[in-house]
Amino acid sequence: MSDPKDSGGAATAVAARAKALTGRSPLRWPHYCLIAAGLLVLLSLVRLVDGADDVTSSGTVSAALRLAVPIFLAGLGGLWSERSGVINIGLEGMMILGTWTGAWAGYQWGPWVGVLAGIAGGALGGLLHAVATVSFGVDHIVSGVAINILGLGLTQFLAGLIFNTGHAKSLGGGPRQSPPVEPIKTLTLPVLSGGKIGGWDSPDWLGSLERHHWFLVSDVAGILRGLTSGMSLLTLVALLLVPASFLVLWRTAFGLRVRSCGEDPYAAESLGVHVYRMKYAAVTISGAFSGLAGAFLVTVAAPLYQDGQTGGRGFIGLAAMIFGNWRPGGLAAGSLLFGYTDAMNVRGGGESVHALLLFVTVILIAVAAWQLRRGGRMRPLVSTDLERRAVRNAFVGATLAVAAAAGLFAWFLASDAVPGELVSFTPHLTTLLVLALASQRLRMPAANGLRYRRGEGG
Repeated sequence: MSDPKDSGGAATAVAARAKALTGRSPLRWPHYCLIAAGLLVLLSLVRLVDGADDVTSSGTVSAALRLAVPIFLAGLGGLWSERSGVINIGLEGMMILGTWTGAWAGYQWGPWVGVLAGIAGGALGGLLHAVATVSFGVDHIVSGVAINILGLGLTQFLAGLIFNTGHAKSLGGGPRQSPPVEPIKTLTLPVLSGGKIGGWDSPDWLGSLERHHWFLVSDVAGILRGLTSGMSLLTLVALLLVPASFLVLWRTAFGLRVRSCGEDPYAAESLGVHVYRMKYAAVTISGAFSGLAGAFLVTVAAPLYQDGQTGGRGFIGLAAMIFGNWRPGGLAAGSLLFGYTDAMNVRGGGESVHALLLFVTVILIAVAAWQLRRGGRMRPLVSTDLERRAVRNAFVGATLAVAAAAGLFAWFLASDAVPGELVSFTPHLTTLLVLALASQRLRMPAANGLRYRRGEGG
């Protein structure tokens, strides 16, 4: 009989070799906190070097949060759907339904009723997607495209039919917009971020620290003030959905059943899970989250419905979900990244984006160093063609990162601002770069997009 100690040693050696070859080790919350702190220090240095104070200003942080929330909510809808095994590219159409129903109810009965109506409108879109994909076996991509087309066409028709006639028109409605909706109230922490308590003007300690533009201290103050000044109540609700979704999907029996349907529905069926019911529930919840994103746009971001208001945020939410590796925390981080680049476009313009050239240069140099270190650790251990290819890819990736860093640094030195056309394209460029860089570590649910029929499993 073999010695258990020898078996344990062999297993340890195999694990060590796998870690050396992949260059990966599990990251936990302390690691993420250290990474975030390092990025903040780097951002503060870039701000001092380039004098771009809007990079970490409270206004930029507040705008980034406001722009990130609808992207995050749409991505959260995609997360629920795809964890159950149903691809949902109809998030944009469900968001559009949420904007129209939210505005229709909001201008008549108040913003919170509009939020509930927006959730219901998006849920109806999700239910329709579930009927098509789960019950009738329609291709998920085809059904999602149909939902997008239906959402756009239906809301345009209803806007002209309802908002352009009678009482709605007298209140400011038209064929492409609704009457104004009362915005949801905002919160500001007194003493820390200013505001008023009765007739008393509260101090603004964080704002005072931010205005000094000190290294790191003013940056932290600006970020905290952006998170504690003028925050909508609906934004706070959306932020709470991050831990709520994690707890439901990863800590409850219902969430386990939903995820099992996305990994292996036939195995779940054999254990007594009602797969159709779980898929219907998850896709309907997906639509509800997308509808909430649409309601956010008409009650927080802008006080009315307008044609084309979603602006492709449903698709960016889908990209954020993929970037987050189908998990709520990563999805939130990706949404904040996209919201931040959009906020830099809105507030800082070419000067602030110019400062980010230096920031990305340093990041690329760090990526190149990590790839070189990874390739150096892997080289003595390779024994197969696949492993040799992995080593070669690591060195090629390092070379490309260095070349890109050199080009960006030369651009930074040769210019004072980024052209306006490129500034407008920054959020979309960020989406493409993030997905390209994150593609190697992604793993979607195993049965995502596959047609399921009860009793057909082997």
